[in-house]
Amino acid sequence: QVQLVDTGGGLVQTGGSLTLACAASGRTFNIYDMGWFRQAPGKEREFVAAITWSSSTYYADSVKGRFTISRDNAKNTVSLQMNSLKPEDAAVYSCAAKQRYRGSIYYAGTYDYWGQGTEVTVSS
Repeated sequence: QVQLVDTGGGLVQTGGSLTLACAASGRTFNIYDMGWFRQAPGKEREFVAAITWSSSTYYADSVKGRFTISRDNAKNTVSLQMNSLKPEDAAVYSCAAKQRYRGSIYYAGTYDYWGQGTEVTVSS
């Protein structure tokens, strides 16, 4: 069992930066792939970024070059550094965990555990 708590959302101006954090409970954090997804009002949840248990990283094309995902297994945390934010990045961001080797890193349905979400608002 893994419990996830997302923090770090807030209001930022276009072009600004924000770092989201996800704290995980459990002693087996290091064997989970971790992902960030977002959902804007009226839109489907979409993949943002992921980092595997072995620290390989994956990004949606829309955030590549602007967002950076990282993990600290000693602290059971995963972070999402978001730079050059755009109004279209505004959404509720949620971190998620899935067992390694199981399913697609890009597909929300593959993930077993979810954080409560943290809202990011980008003013134009």
